[in-house]
Amino acid sequence: MRAVICKEFAPYKNLTVEEVADPQAGQGQVVIDVKAAGVNFPDILLVEGKYQMKPRLPFTPGGEVSGTIAAVGDGVEGFKEGDRVVAATLLDGFAEKVVTAANQVAPIPENMPFDEAAALITTYATTIHALKQRAELKSGETLVVLGAGGGVGTAACQLGKAYGARVIGCARGEEKLAAAKQAGADELVDYDSEDLKARLKELTGGKGADVVYDAVGGGYSEQAMRALGWGGRFLVIGFAAGDIPKMPLNLALLNSRDIRGVFWGAWAGQFPQENGRNMAELFELYVAGRIKPMVSASYPLEEVTNAFDDLVQRRVKGKVVLTT
Repeated sequence: MRAVICKEFAPYKNLTVEEVADPQAGQGQVVIDVKAAGVNFPDILLVEGKYQMKPRLPFTPGGEVSGTIAAVGDGVEGFKEGDRVVAATLLDGFAEKVVTAANQVAPIPENMPFDEAAALITTYATTIHALKQRAELKSGETLVVLGAGGGVGTAACQLGKAYGARVIGCARGEEKLAAAKQAGADELVDYDSEDLKARLKELTGGKGADVVYDAVGGGYSEQAMRALGWGGRFLVIGFAAGDIPKMPLNLALLNSRDIRGVFWGAWAGQFPQENGRNMAELFELYVAGRIKPMVSASYPLEEVTNAFDDLVQRRVKGKVVLTT
């Protein structure tokens, strides 16, 4: 089979696509014929050795896939060859086949396209955990989404609306703001041309927002933190801007604000049953038409660097996927 190979922690332009041996299903495992694989910013960090963990070299990146079951290992129940599924794999997803533990696999609705299924796992699972378990978002509250035109941003806009929040989508430029609007944002803020703190205060009538969902970092984080009202919750999702902000802690003291980290992968490993309930809820929301992953581009495996370019250069509106 063909697979993307990372041989050294280096710029992602060094990735290659090579022929490797097909994986085999062991005890409690399944092999999936990959139809699509979601591409995420942490994949770039892994390849370049900048993530929290460093895989053993060489390795194949790719943490979320959709496809059909090709083989079932001993001890696996509930799956058979040909089943349409998604899986959270952490690694090995950018390939024509992947082997993974059966407990990391979930069936997908028959009418769900494979590219949308592959775009659902990381961004929506991160976001539902962020809004439910970490922010405890309530109907009627105001949710501010930074990077609202990207993958996790559009997921946050959609899920925020599904949970009854008023969503303020913040992004750079007309195209990203249009994607946020399509994802359900009630109000839009262009943080390149507007004063973010002042505009958020204006849109909330001076009260301040209840929750900030920040997947961007950089210079926008502190402005958004200052726009939180009493008891506001600031969710740390990631740092797509590249810079990790140094937040003045007096901002947490003022208005009794909370800063809450969101690390879905680690949480899911510790609380698999609760994560499973979240995933089931996501598919229910999809079937009901209340969420829909936005796929802005699709590339074959051989063009993995083009997909990464889209992320780095912020051309992605929603998600980008690789197909086999």
